[in-house]
Amino acid sequence: MKQYHVYILLCSDGSYYTGVTNDIDRRFIEHESGVNKDCYTFSRRPLKLVFGEPFPDINQAIAFEKQIKGWRREKKAALINGNWEQLPKLSKTAK
Repeated sequence: MKQYHVYILLCSDGSYYTGVTNDIDRRFIEHESGVNKDCYTFSRRPLKLVFGEPFPDINQAIAFEKQIKGWRREKKAALINGNWEQLPKLSKTAK
């Protein structure tokens, strides 16, 4: 059964890059080696893979990737650190 992965890379400038792939090892090597000069990560190497979550369905993976891309840095950090219980609190808008 084919699996898809949503992943987060920590870039050398401290920013996060979120993507989806069907081969997380190959995709990381592509980012790290700078295969695509137009990619966000090209000028932000070296990179570190800090999160990966498998999905059996590409549509689920893409939906989760889009969801993460809309999150603030603090919420992404909670996900990376496995602090799932903090996610609802971090979803609330500041008043």
